[in-house]
Amino acid sequence: MFSFEGFVRINTFLTSVYRVAFLNLLWLATTAGGLVVVGVGPASYALAKYLDQWLRAGETPPPARVFWKYAREQAGRSILVSWILLAAGGVIVTNVFLASSWYLQLLNVGALVVLAIAAAYVYPVLVATDLTTIPRQLGGALLIGFGSLHWTVLGATVVGATWWVLWQFALPLLVLFGVGIPAFAVGLVTRAVFRGLATDGEAEPVVPRAVPAR
Repeated sequence: MFSFEGFVRINTFLTSVYRVAFLNLLWLATTAGGLVVVGVGPASYALAKYLDQWLRAGETPPPARVFWKYAREQAGRSILVSWILLAAGGVIVTNVFLASSWYLQLLNVGALVVLAIAAAYVYPVLVATDLTTIPRQLGGALLIGFGSLHWTVLGATVVGATWWVLWQFALPLLVLFGVGIPAFAVGLVTRAVFRGLATDGEAEPVVPRAVPAR
């Protein structure tokens, strides 16, 4: 039989799963509400901020109540970042298919990987660091992604495997968790990175802000 502690752990796990699913739905609703082009940036910022508060500080306010508030915090900057990423992605993907030689295609595939890493970490950098300009924030995202490359590769592998399983056996769950799973994986990586920087005493290019107590 399960002990009381065992039931508590199961309940905590299931609550976390439900919370990730709900955050995923909020991200989809915000993105769709902004017709994707305007909505994806604020939605991604809000998702990154909630996960940062949850994973670094253990704070889990009602997601629906705070998600919209977070989405409006740096709406202009988050939209601009998303436009930069979307424009760069469009150019790179076009070059992948239209490049005249295989090595140009290979170079563009490599650029697409770099862009994906920047896109994965730039919103946590916006949320949790004091970097003030978009170039520095994108640079900080790349610094985290490549500086913790083993965690990035491990997280990408786990996310890819999970997506494949859901695609093959539970497609509706891919809609329910498709964004939440990689965002949670990124949150785990940035939690370790930011905590390490906060306890490191050395001057670093990316300095995480302390999570405010509520």
